[in-house]
Amino acid sequence: MLMPLEPEFNKKRLARLLEGFKDKLVFDESLLEAVSVFMDRVDGGKKLADLVRKAGLDKGLDLVLAIPCGGVPVGFELALELELPMDLIIVRKILIPWNTEAGYGAVSPDGEYVLNEPLRAYLGFTDDEVREHVRQTYGEVRRRETIFRNDRGYDFVSGHNVLLVDDGIASGYTMLAAIDFLREKGVNGIFIGAPTASLSGIGLLYDKADYLIIPNIRSGIPFFAVADAYVLWYDLSDDEVLEYIDRARKKGILPP
Repeated sequence: MLMPLEPEFNKKRLARLLEGFKDKLVFDESLLEAVSVFMDRVDGGKKLADLVRKAGLDKGLDLVLAIPCGGVPVGFELALELELPMDLIIVRKILIPWNTEAGYGAVSPDGEYVLNEPLRAYLGFTDDEVREHVRQTYGEVRRRETIFRNDRGYDFVSGHNVLLVDDGIASGYTMLAAIDFLREKGVNGIFIGAPTASLSGIGLLYDKADYLIIPNIRSGIPFFAVADAYVLWYDLSDDEVLEYIDRARKKGILPP
């Protein structure tokens, strides 16, 4: 019977694996493989802002873009801490029908999508099933565009350096869809920010982003869950997202 590896061994092993990413990855080595790091998403946003400043990256940023729902509290705190305007970008993971916490790809605001092809093959979804899942997901994207963004476009991102934010990065495909969309919209630079991320998610996004700022990185052994980084974690409702939007507008950091 195999014995589990000691936590300190895992931490050192992960630090060695991350050596190859250090030219454009910032993380907190003391938080490698740690769980229950943040009290909640607000705390995660504050600690992420601290790391952005510590790395000296705050001066080159123009805008925070938060992915709802969980990325909105993080993005709100970042925008306040870094004194930046914010907005939302509506990207939605393509859910596995029998496991609504997991996805095998993501859909961007224009209906384009990316797939985790190995996982799709393992799940055995046909092309018709994929099309139907994408159709349903895009319907949710459009609903959120209407209620969260008043169907505003995204041309304002052109030429800017954006900090793209979520509450965590598991597989990385939601971020990947957002990156592809923003590149098409002509952003100047894409900085990825999340309080927590998996090693595999970082590997997927590394060549696509200009910089990644992740306080808490975990290898995903034996498995990775964004929620494990937080003491208090739950799915945000539409009303809670709208409350953050209202607060951001009152602060003058988000357009009407």
